[in-house]
Amino acid sequence: MSYREYDAVVVGSGPNGLAAAITLQKAGLSVLLIEGKDEIGGGMRSAELTLPGFVHDICSAVHPMAAASPFFKTLPLHEHGLEFIYPEIAAAHPFDDGKVAILTESIDKTAGSLGEDKHTYLDLMKPLVEAWPSINKDVLGPPLSIPSNPIAMAKFGLKAMTSALQLSKCFSTKEAKGLFAGMAAHSIQPLSNLATSAIGLVLSAAGHLGGWPVAKGGSGEIAKALASYFESLGGKIETGFYVTSLSQLPSARALLFDLTPKQLLEIAGHKFSSIYKWQLQRYRYGMGVFKVDWALHEQIPFSAEQCRNAGTVHLGNTIEEIELSERTSASGKIPENPFVLLAQQSLFDPGRAPAGMHTAWAYCHVPNGSRVDMTEAIEKQVERFAPGFRERILARHVFNSMEMEAYNPNYIGGDINGGVIDLGQLFTRPVISLSPYKTSAKGIYICSSSTPPGGGVHGMCGYHAAKKALKETFNLSVRTLL
Repeated sequence: MSYREYDAVVVGSGPNGLAAAITLQKAGLSVLLIEGKDEIGGGMRSAELTLPGFVHDICSAVHPMAAASPFFKTLPLHEHGLEFIYPEIAAAHPFDDGKVAILTESIDKTAGSLGEDKHTYLDLMKPLVEAWPSINKDVLGPPLSIPSNPIAMAKFGLKAMTSALQLSKCFSTKEAKGLFAGMAAHSIQPLSNLATSAIGLVLSAAGHLGGWPVAKGGSGEIAKALASYFESLGGKIETGFYVTSLSQLPSARALLFDLTPKQLLEIAGHKFSSIYKWQLQRYRYGMGVFKVDWALHEQIPFSAEQCRNAGTVHLGNTIEEIELSERTSASGKIPENPFVLLAQQSLFDPGRAPAGMHTAWAYCHVPNGSRVDMTEAIEKQVERFAPGFRERILARHVFNSMEMEAYNPNYIGGDINGGVIDLGQLFTRPVISLSPYKTSAKGIYICSSSTPPGGGVHGMCGYHAAKKALKETFNLSVRTLL
């Protein structure tokens, strides 16, 4: 590669690396974005994993936070080929008795699926949905910063800091409790943990404010659009360059790493203070995932019609069953009936599969680093709510948690969140600092999902890290960027 000097070098082209590179390039700097794989994207990649003509999302599949991201909303990604498709039913949650709770853009329709808890749900969610435009940048930003709307943020925080189990007690029906448990389980930790309500509230609000879209053509199209926009600004991208040492990088005033603490220590640990290095070494990773992709000759035959029309289906039955599954995995054991998150992209994006055929995507949580094959357990859960499902399978592709890490080194032990986001790391992600994106070494920053606000395709970690670099390394104003 050419070793000419750049203002900034960004290592890692996931959503946060791309967001950081774009933010820096928009500020007038010269930026090089480096990706270890031959294809950009990190968690935003798609491929024919099973059979020719069947396009599967390798990591992320459904993107409520991309649609809700304040940063992404500032970018003309539609001009660079990105098209989001919005299922009418964002998520469906079936129960063994045939009942279904649903999340839709209509808060009233969602509440109407919850029976006696209709008004309780409205009382919980309407204030958050109405306040979201004034608090979204704070919710998706550094937790110790001064909020722009302190009162609204405080009201959100009082609910968000509770455990999902505690907040669910405001509901009386299994439908409302189960729906919220499925949302909160995206936090990938026991539902008894404090602050697990935050994920459930934010994902539910995102469903009402913009839906849970899929990217037409696959999640890789998000990465392609971001990269296209970055290059249109004059940015440079180099793929197939796996960084293991700072000495490999061209000289630059700022280095930003879309990597987790483990890789950052390996690459730049010798530059850090002993205290900073000690804190990174203590950083904790959460549960891993086991993932299955299917090529199907027909769509999944869910018993409930709402599930056959939903982009995402949460398979976990009651809150009690979901809580047991998550608690079991977090304790290092394999759950008998795992909570399964399933996506049906081809129902709404027919180009994902040959005419009349379909793809499906699913995963469950497992102990970090688990190599246990969960295929049978996951397919059993799908069959439970969709009798005849197995008869429709043409081919399958699986990833255990260590294979997920091999595919994307940021998924340590299969942890797709870049580290557990429990109360112990909510305010210390990745270290105890008022400036979580800045390392102890001058000009070196971390911009991955191991920084606030954490996992998800939203780019906010990269945006905030780039803002910090612009201010402290380049002395540039960042007030007008977002």
